[in-house]
Amino acid sequence: MTEAEERKPRSDEARSSYDPEMTSEFAIPAGLALSRTGGEAETTSEFAVPRGLDTPQPAGPEPEGSAFSTPSTYSAQSAPAFTPPNGIPAVSLVKDAPWQDRMRTMLRMPVAERPAPEPVQKVDEGGPAVPRVLDLTLRIGELLLAGGENAEDVEAAMFAVCRSYGLDRCEPNVTFTLLSISHQPSLVEDPVTASRTVRRRGTDYTRLSAVFRLVDDLTDPETSISLEEAYRRLAEIRRNRHPYPGWALTLAAGLLAGAASLLVGGDLLVFVAAALGAMLGDRLAWLCAGRGLPEFYQFTVAAMPPAAIGVTLTATHVDVAASAVITGGLFALLPGRALVAGVQDGLTGFYITASARLLEVMYFFVGIVTGVLVVLYFGVKFGAKLNPDASLNIADRPLLEIAASMLLSLTFAVLLQQERSTVLAVTLNGGVAWSVYGAMRYAGDISPVAATAVAAGLVGLFGQLLSRYRFASALPYTTAAIGPLLPGSATYFGLLAMAQNDVNKGLVSLAKAASLAMAIAIGVNLGSEISRLFLRFGSAEGRRAAKRTRGF
Repeated sequence: MTEAEERKPRSDEARSSYDPEMTSEFAIPAGLALSRTGGEAETTSEFAVPRGLDTPQPAGPEPEGSAFSTPSTYSAQSAPAFTPPNGIPAVSLVKDAPWQDRMRTMLRMPVAERPAPEPVQKVDEGGPAVPRVLDLTLRIGELLLAGGENAEDVEAAMFAVCRSYGLDRCEPNVTFTLLSISHQPSLVEDPVTASRTVRRRGTDYTRLSAVFRLVDDLTDPETSISLEEAYRRLAEIRRNRHPYPGWALTLAAGLLAGAASLLVGGDLLVFVAAALGAMLGDRLAWLCAGRGLPEFYQFTVAAMPPAAIGVTLTATHVDVAASAVITGGLFALLPGRALVAGVQDGLTGFYITASARLLEVMYFFVGIVTGVLVVLYFGVKFGAKLNPDASLNIADRPLLEIAASMLLSLTFAVLLQQERSTVLAVTLNGGVAWSVYGAMRYAGDISPVAATAVAAGLVGLFGQLLSRYRFASALPYTTAAIGPLLPGSATYFGLLAMAQNDVNKGLVSLAKAASLAMAIAIGVNLGSEISRLFLRFGSAEGRRAAKRTRGF
């Protein structure tokens, strides 16, 4: 074979490599006849129905839709609760239960398992105005969070407002300074997300109660509130003035400090001295607030006058328990409200918000420590003989102590700007708490931490019962009642020991104060959870746990 003959078949082979009909592995073999489908593309998906398999067809013609379209067997009258294929039991939500319990239960359910919303409020034929509903929800959540409400109840309130206007698939998110909510109409539509920053905080439980009444009316099927009416009521709540004037708050701070000094063994002179020191500190704190100073310096300045009065009385050799004067002044400043809210957020799974609240409590406490420690240090340097055991000689006077504890709770309620209708209940709650603590601590000789935890648990239980009875927030019935249990004396003894260069003893006393504070916070939360666990008020099912992984 010549070289030309060898090149010829190679050229034929190269030429055939450019012919797809000859070389493609997808080419149709010769002699195989296939039916043509009028120019349509061949079905190659593995989800195609095999030929010869008869499938049931709907009665009428249906437009072809995506896999996310509503099934033809779906009915709007479906049951509000169902059992998914994975075996999760149905959740029964009774309409007579408080809205807080119903919303908490649904928030802890997966989105696909939540019952379909039943709009309580009337909306337009075209559906609710989603941006306006989300804006109203954020404004309500802002007032609740700024008023000191815990993150779980804020999320429940925001979720309740959305569902009352028919918005399903809503996910609220609450942190210490930021509120956000997302609404996705369906799986194939883009979500709508809105957020709002909480920049100002204030203690006004009257405003807090009014917001709770608004949410309760929005979730009530028998009350019709349009969006415009809800905005109008919310604006009135924001514009309302505080129920007590400034002079009443200053007087309440003085009476609170005086009542606290009686609880730690003070007499009438101690009562007057502690009241004057607390009122002077309150006015100085208002002056600093008007100048725009941060709250850290406000607490530092407010803690100095009671300590200065106690040191002055000791230096002038006046026969008075200076420790009781200083301890009484500390009771008016200890941030018990923020501590309880921070611990409760941590126990319910809101760890970011809990960390921020507890960090705020730490800053306030450091400010108080700085103010008192500066005064005590200079007092010791100038020869003031402060006896740390003077306030421990508590006489056996239970009736006077119960009356002082009730006066302390009453004045604390005034400082929290509570409604007058709730002041009597929280005053009695505080008296019961101190009676239980005194019986366990002095009559039963039980550890002060255990006695404090039990008394705080009763405060949380009674507060939760009262709030459920009135469909309101539990804070106005619990915060002021824990006032007599605050660790004012342990805090003072720790600071005094550190001022006298006994650091080890001071740290032990401050650790005891921290233990008492944690006992108060955990006891209040435990009492509230006990009421929800055993007294469900018509709810057939309890709420799910915050974490189902048990930490791993």
